[in-house]
Amino acid sequence: MTNDTSAYGLWTLVVLNSAIFLMFAFSFFKPQTARDWRTFGAFAGFVVALFVEMYGFPLSIYLMSGWLQTKFPGLDLLSHNSGHLWSTLLGEKGDPHFSPLHIASYAFLGFGFYLLSSAWNVLYHAQRKGILATSGAYARIRHPQYVAFVLILLGFLLQWPTLLTLLMFPVLLLMYGRLAITEEKQMREQFGAEFEAYAARTPRFLPSFKQAASVA
Repeated sequence: MTNDTSAYGLWTLVVLNSAIFLMFAFSFFKPQTARDWRTFGAFAGFVVALFVEMYGFPLSIYLMSGWLQTKFPGLDLLSHNSGHLWSTLLGEKGDPHFSPLHIASYAFLGFGFYLLSSAWNVLYHAQRKGILATSGAYARIRHPQYVAFVLILLGFLLQWPTLLTLLMFPVLLLMYGRLAITEEKQMREQFGAEFEAYAARTPRFLPSFKQAASVA
């Protein structure tokens, strides 16, 4: 295979892609509180780490190069397609951009950004009125924005897994879980029994099929 040395060292693309995705997420999330900025900051770190390896320096490929060359003789480690590690590890042929996992990643990313936007719209109007957000996505789960971030991160991992982002992912899950609990404590203090009733009927992260059927 022909070495495609131009696949990496493209730091302009690292900056450009990171900026585009972060501005896109920022426009949907619009962080205001310190907690919001911690949430967005962790997401930003993940995105930058991803694009650094996608277009800058392939650290994961470098660290795994010996094993990859033994497992897949003749593999061009410097080609962009090799960076789609799921396709490489599964032995898929053809363009990895059209693989089932890559297509699924678009679904995760698209729905994640949609959920992030719709949830923020509900939360924004609820905060302006000083009421508890319980409509839209908040009628199904208590923390749709955190779930949206996780869906987007999953979408990225399906497209381009790296050792660093795979390590970061469970840490971010734990962080978002703790932030959700902290947020709920504040909501209990502010709304009391109203929040208790809302929490009793609304799951924290995963929607209830029984609840969805009753709503329908």
